[in-house]
Parts: sequence; structure tokens; C-alpha cells
Amino acid sequence: MTGIETKIARSGMRNLVVDISGIEISDDPEKVIVTYSLGSCLALVGYDPVAGVGGMVHCMLPMSKIDREKAKSKPGMFVDTGVPTLLDTMFRMGATKQNLVLKAAGCSKLLYTKNMFRIGERNNAVLRKLLWKNNLLLTSESIGGTISRTLRLYMSTWEVSVTTGGKETEL
Repeated sequence: MTGIETKIARSGMRNLVVDISGIEISDDPEKVIVTYSLGSCLALVGYDPVAGVGGMVHCMLPMSKIDREKAKSKPGMFVDTGVPTLLDTMFRMGATKQNLVLKAAGCSKLLYTKNMFRIGERNNAVLRKLLWKNNLLLTSESIGGTISRTLRLYMSTWEVSVTTGGKETEL
């Protein structure tokens, strides 16, 4: 084991994996919330270090209007339903707006689509609109480009990292 796997193994931390269209929220300091293979998808991390609550959503598509039934069963599939679901659940677990830290990653342009659908751009636009309407701001981001990313939230330290090309950096 090298790098991040060593850090996780030594500290006893356990991964809580956020699948595509998934939402995971925790108050367990022994967890590392992680999502892999962010291309045009959007991942939003939120945490409140005072309440000890953190979470992540991995959204595929910007708007739920294309499949309302799917949005009901899998709100994390869409930015316009996944982000509010993440935040509402965190608030119910004790997070507060004034202590909330938000970080985002993903929204890449995939080369093989020739930018035809602009999913990444649209995911980012919907996120910005939701945050603006709710008077929330991102603390940091790793958005756009043509790269794939892995995003991690270390619940014990509230560090958020993004890994691209095998290199992990703090977000």
C-alpha cells in the first residue's frame, strides 16, 4: 500500500463510497467519504465541523425534468434534486448554514462526446444557480477541464482532497 491507502489503513478509517447518483452523509469521524471517476458528473461535498456532519453527492445530470420518477427514487442522479437532498439531510442531522463548508469537483468535458451535450457545463451551471438562490458559496472547487477526478472527505480532519492522474491534492 502506498499513499492514501496507507493513511486510511493506519488510521483505521473506513471508506464510505458514494456511487454515481448516490448520496452519503455521516457523523462518524472514522469515515472517509469518497467518490471515484468524476468526469462530466458533479460531486458536491458539504460539512459542518461544529455539528460533526459531512456528506457528498455524485450527480450525473443537471435537471430532473427528464425523468421525474427516477428523480424520486434516486434524487442524487440530478443536480437539481441531489444537492437539495444532501443539504436538507445534513441540516436535519444538525448542520447549520452559517457553519457549512461546500466544495465541488467534476464537470469535465469528455473528449469522446465532442462537447455535444455539455453535461459538465450544465451540471456546474445548475449547481451555481442553486447555491446562489440559497445564499451559499463554494469554498473551493476543481471544476472543468478534460480530466477524471476522485474526491475524498476525511471526516476526522475535515480535509477534502481531489486526485487526478494519481496525484492527491487538498481542495
